[in-house]
Amino acid sequence: MNVSRETLERLEIYASLLEKWNPKINLVSKASLEHLWERHIRDSIQVAQAIHHPVKHWVDLGSGGGFPGLVVALMASDIGVDQVTLIESDQRKCAFLRTVLRETSVSGEVIQERIEIAPPQSANVLSARALTDLSGLLGFAMRHLAEGGICLFPKGVNWEKEVEAAREEWQFSVEAVPSQIEAGAAILRIGEISRV
Repeated sequence: MNVSRETLERLEIYASLLEKWNPKINLVSKASLEHLWERHIRDSIQVAQAIHHPVKHWVDLGSGGGFPGLVVALMASDIGVDQVTLIESDQRKCAFLRTVLRETSVSGEVIQERIEIAPPQSANVLSARALTDLSGLLGFAMRHLAEGGICLFPKGVNWEKEVEAAREEWQFSVEAVPSQIEAGAAILRIGEISRV
């Protein structure tokens, strides 16, 4: 997985806590829990590694069970991320995210708030996974992304259709980084966002 031994240990604590909490608050589907490392953790690692320079402030929207934002926080020292903020409206999921940060001795901020109400974050990198369509994500990006910042949005095999639909409302630059986990899927690296 190309992570340090310390990061791997933190990821193992995270996986253990997720398996323990999942029956109570449904962080991931029961079916996907069997493929936790491949489908969720490795998928989030590739998002974290899609940036090739140090990052001052990484913000993850709709963090849920912590993918990819919590994985980014656990890898922060490996990939040069100074600060990670997770925005999640569900109180129980926020409690889970804070528990993982505490149990792994990793710093990170958890904001319990709806994305459209949370204070603007001025993120250098903004991520979101399985949250909403690309047009909706770009609306959130306008609120929370710093000038010159970029978005990393993992998308499934229909990502090209989402990009096409989003272009009706938005102008943006996009680079599709092929997924190493799912054939045809991509991580969309997006910047220069403005309304049409």
